[in-house]
Amino acid sequence: MDNNTLKFKTSIHCGGCLKAVTPFLNQVDGIKAWEVDTESADKILTVDSQSASPEAISEAVKKAGFEISPLA
Repeated sequence: MDNNTLKFKTSIHCGGCLKAVTPFLNQVDGIKAWEVDTESADKILTVDSQSASPEAISEAVKKAGFEISPLA
């Protein structure tokens, strides 16, 4: 299976935000691992995806109450 690394700019900026978004991202099928660089100005979410679509990931983050946009 192909591994894709997907990157998104988010509004996830602290440990509390990470805690809030975790159950939503963990429900997305096809995500092997994910992390947010809260030190970066753009709060980059990096997803190691086996089969998760960018749309499914974006939807999960939005449901958790955060802004997200794909990095070009």
